[in-house]
Amino acid sequence: MSDISAEQVRHLANLARIDLSDAEIATMTTELGQIMEAVASVQAVATPDVPATSHPIPLKNVYRPDVVADVIATDKALASAPEHDGSRFKVSAILGEEQ
Repeated sequence: MSDISAEQVRHLANLARIDLSDAEIATMTTELGQIMEAVASVQAVATPDVPATSHPIPLKNVYRPDVVADVIATDKALASAPEHDGSRFKVSAILGEEQ
């Protein structure tokens, strides 16, 4: 079990100027004890022969290379468009704005 007591929690709450009820102190004592046990478990595993890591899973870039490829010609792209002005698609105005 943890080494933290209700009196220590009450003292810490007093230092932090936090008004805790007896029920809150009991809850905090239990939760802080669990946190201290979890930290102790990690400290037991983190020995000097275990290298420190910033992330548990190795990260790698998943983006594809940015390579210029063949693109569709403007007239071919506009061929099946309902409306166009020869170089751009024509679309209805949105948000009531006129251009």
